[in-house]
Amino acid sequence: MAYGDWKFSRQKKRFVALKIQKSARDYAHAALHEIELLSAAAKGDPTNSKCVIQLLDHFKHAGPNGKHICLVTEFLGDSLLRLIRYNRNKGIGLSRVREICRSVLTGLDYMHRELGIIHTDLKPENVLLVSTINPSKDPVRSRLTPILKRPEGNQYRTPSISFSEKMLKTRARRAVAKILQRRVSLGGFTADMVKERSLDGISMKCKIVDFGNACWADQQGDGVIQTRQYRAPEVIIGSGYSYSADMWSFACMAFELATGDMLFAPNTCQGCSEDEDHLALMMETLGKMPKKIATSGTRSKDYFNRYGDLKRVKRMRFWPLERVLVERYNFTEPDAKGLADFLRPILDFDPENRPTAAECLKHAWLNN
Repeated sequence: MAYGDWKFSRQKKRFVALKIQKSARDYAHAALHEIELLSAAAKGDPTNSKCVIQLLDHFKHAGPNGKHICLVTEFLGDSLLRLIRYNRNKGIGLSRVREICRSVLTGLDYMHRELGIIHTDLKPENVLLVSTINPSKDPVRSRLTPILKRPEGNQYRTPSISFSEKMLKTRARRAVAKILQRRVSLGGFTADMVKERSLDGISMKCKIVDFGNACWADQQGDGVIQTRQYRAPEVIIGSGYSYSADMWSFACMAFELATGDMLFAPNTCQGCSEDEDHLALMMETLGKMPKKIATSGTRSKDYFNRYGDLKRVKRMRFWPLERVLVERYNFTEPDAKGLADFLRPILDFDPENRPTAAECLKHAWLNN
C-alpha cells in the first residue's frame, strides 16, 4: 500500500510503501527483526544500488487492536510472479531472464558476502520490479496517485471512526477503477493493450523484498525454511543450511522465469509423502543424490535406506534439465544448453559445491 500524503513522503516528494504489521507479540517481534536486517542493508547501501529494498523509516501506530509496527520502504512495482502470469506462464524470454538474474544475484551477493544474511524465502513473489508492468498503474510514470487520500483536517489526529478491512478493500477497488477509467479517457491505455501482453519497454531491474523470514547466518532458527517449491534438499532432509539454500531457490526461480512453470511442484502421492515426491522429482531431473548427502540429515532415515535410495519411490524416469527445456518447452539446443549449464551447478545436491552469487555473476551465460 502506497501512502503518498504521509508527512515523510510529502517532504521528500516521493511515493513510499507502508507495511503495517499485526499487533500480536509474535508479529511485533518479527517486525523488529525485519527492521534490524533492513536497517543493516540500508546502512551498507547508501547509493541504493545493491538490489535490496530500501527501508526508509519505521514507527508505531496505536489502533483499536493495539500498537502496530509500521515499516516505510521505497515504492516498487509488480512482483516477478505477476510478471510470469502477465505473460500467461509462457516464459519471459532469455534476455529478460538474464537481466533479472543479474539484479537478483547482485542482491544475494550483497546479502551473503557483505551482510551475512540468508533470505530463506526467495521466490517470485519476493522479488519486485522497480516499476509496474502497466504504466497506467505506476504513480511515477502515469502521475496518477494509487492511494486513498486522508480526510482533510489535522493529519496527525487519529480518526474516531474505525474502518473495516472490507470497506478499505472496497474503496481501494473503486480508486483503481477510477485511475484506469481516467487513463482510458486520456487515450493512453486501452483494453487492447492488455490483451497484447507485450513485455516491450518494461524494465527488468528488480529488488529482493520481504525479509520477514530472513536471518543472520550465525543466528538461524529451528523451523523449516523456504516455500515448498523452492526448498533445497538439505532443508528437506534436515542437514543444516547456509547461503547456498538461497542459491537453490534462485535457480528454481530462474527456471520458472524462463519456462513459466515451476521446476519442482511436488504432491502427496499414494504411498509417499510430499517430501518424498519432492526428492524424487529432484533426482529425476538432476540424477541420483549421492549417498553421503542423502544419509547426512536428521530426517534422512524417514526417506532413504542405508544405501541412499528412496524407501517408497521405486520407479523414476531420468529426464535431464537440458532435455526438459528442449522436449517440453521447445528451446533450441543452444539455448537449452546455455541455460542448463548455468543452472545445473547451482542445483548441486551438495551445498558446498554450489557456486556463490558472486561466482554466478561471472558466468558466461549471464554475460552473453
